[in-house]
Amino acid sequence: MDLPVIEPSPAAAAGCSADSCGATARQVDGLSDAIRARVQDHPCYSEDAHHYFARMHVAVAPACNIQCHYCNRKYDCANESRPGVVSELLTPDQAVRKTLAVAAAIPQMSVLGIAGPGDPLANPERTFETFRQLALKAPDIKLCVSTNGLVLPDHVEELARYDIDHVTITINCVDPEIGARIYPWIFWKNRRVYGREAAAILIGQQQKGLEMLSARGILVKVNSVLIPGVNDAHLPEVSKIVKAKGAFLHNVMPLIAEAGHGTFYGVMGQRSPQPAELKALQDACAGDMNMMRHCRQCRADAVGLLGEDRGAEFTLDKIEAMEVDYEAAMVVRAALRAQIAAELAEKRARAHAPAASATPQVIKFQHQVAKPAPAVGRPVLMAVAAKNGLVAVHFGHAREFLVYEASAAGARLVGHRRAASYCAGDETCGDADSVLAGTIRALADCEVVLCSRIGYEPWGQLEAAGIQPNGEYAMQPIEEAVMAVWNEMLAAGRLTVGQPAARRA
Repeated sequence: MDLPVIEPSPAAAAGCSADSCGATARQVDGLSDAIRARVQDHPCYSEDAHHYFARMHVAVAPACNIQCHYCNRKYDCANESRPGVVSELLTPDQAVRKTLAVAAAIPQMSVLGIAGPGDPLANPERTFETFRQLALKAPDIKLCVSTNGLVLPDHVEELARYDIDHVTITINCVDPEIGARIYPWIFWKNRRVYGREAAAILIGQQQKGLEMLSARGILVKVNSVLIPGVNDAHLPEVSKIVKAKGAFLHNVMPLIAEAGHGTFYGVMGQRSPQPAELKALQDACAGDMNMMRHCRQCRADAVGLLGEDRGAEFTLDKIEAMEVDYEAAMVVRAALRAQIAAELAEKRARAHAPAASATPQVIKFQHQVAKPAPAVGRPVLMAVAAKNGLVAVHFGHAREFLVYEASAAGARLVGHRRAASYCAGDETCGDADSVLAGTIRALADCEVVLCSRIGYEPWGQLEAAGIQPNGEYAMQPIEEAVMAVWNEMLAAGRLTVGQPAARRA
C-alpha cells in the first residue's frame, strides 16, 4: 500500500514539536493521560498534531442568534481569512460530499468542524443532519463544533449522541457590564434582548453549557477575543473561571477590527491589540490555564493544515466531478494514522531516552563534574519564515511568521503574525511597498527575522526599523536556528539582563 510520505522536521525527530520545541509539554501540563490521548491527533487542540494532521470546516450554519460588535459575516472574498467568512454556503448533503472528497484526497484530514458562518447551534437541523450523516459515512473523522453558547445547554445531549467530544465556546467575558459593550443584542425566546440584560443571559447560558459539557466528559476549549480597553484587564478572570468549570484549553485571539470589514468596532475606530499586548495577556492567563498559541483564526470553510487553506481545490463544481471511494480511503487513512502514531511514539521515546538509559555510574560521574553556570541573558523575540519545522521560506514569499521567544530556558513558540494586510474588498489588496510596511509593523517587537533568503530592499528597511534579518540558517530546524542566533547575541554582549531591546526607528 502506498502511503503519503510524512516527513517530520529534524526538530520533531529530535523530540521537539515541529515548530515549538517543548511547547506541547508546557501546553498540556496538568492534563490526564486520557485527555492527552484524545487531543493527540486534533490539529486545533494540539501543537504537536497540527504539524501532522489537517482539519476542515463546512459552512452549513448561516443564521446567528447574537450580534457581536466585531463580527460581519462576508461571503466570496478569497483573500479574507477572518472567522465567519465563507465562499460557499453548503447544504448538509453538499457538506458531507465535500468532507468525503477532502478526506479521500487529504488522508491526514482528521477533524471536521462546523463553525459558521453563523452559529451552528442556531441552525440545529442543518448542523445535526450533517453530523448524523458523517457519523455513519465517515466514522474515522472526529466531529467538533464551535458556538457562542447561547443555546448550548439545549443541545448537550444531542452533541453527546453523535459522539462529538470537542466543543469550542467563545466566551469574551463573565461580567454583564463588559458584555454589554461587546454584544448589542441577542435573540432569546422569540424576542430580541438588548444591552446588559442580553449579556447576562448569554453569560449564564455559556457557563451552564460549559458545566454540562464537562459533566459529560466532552472536552471544551474556550475562545476569547482580546478587545483593548474593553475586556483586556478582565480576561485573566475569565481564564480562572472557565478552568474552574471544566475547560481544559484557553485560546485568546486578537480582535480583527479594520474599517473595511464593516464591523461596528471597525467603523467606530476600535483598535486591535498590538502583538506585545496579546502575548502579555496570554502570559498572564497562562498561570491559571493551558494556553493555545498556534491558532490561525480560520475561515468557516477552511481546508488543510493550520496555516494553509486548500479550499479552492474543493469547490462544489470540482467535487461534483470527483469519484470518491471512501471505503478504500479509510484503509489508507488508518494506515497513515498508525504511521504517524509510531513516529510520535518513537519521538517521545527518544526524548526520554537519556534520563532512562543513564547508568548509576554515569549519574554519579555527572554529579561529580562541576557544571558551568547557565547562560544569563534577556529574552529575545524572533520571527521565523518557516515551513515544516525549518527556516525554509523566502522573506518575500512568507504569508505568516512564527514568533519565538529565545532565552536561557530555550526557544518557545509564543504566536504568529500574518505577513500582509487583510483584503479590503477590492481586487488588489495593496502593492509591494504597503505589504512590506505592514509586515514590518507586524514584526515591530521582534529583534531578528530568520528566513531562507531575503532581498536587499527589505533587508535595509528591516534594519532601519531595528529588526535584524538573518538568512544564515536556511533549512535548519527552527529551535536550533533561534537558539544559535540567541547565543551569538549573548556572546556579543547584546543580551545583558535589563538591557532594553533595540530601539525602533
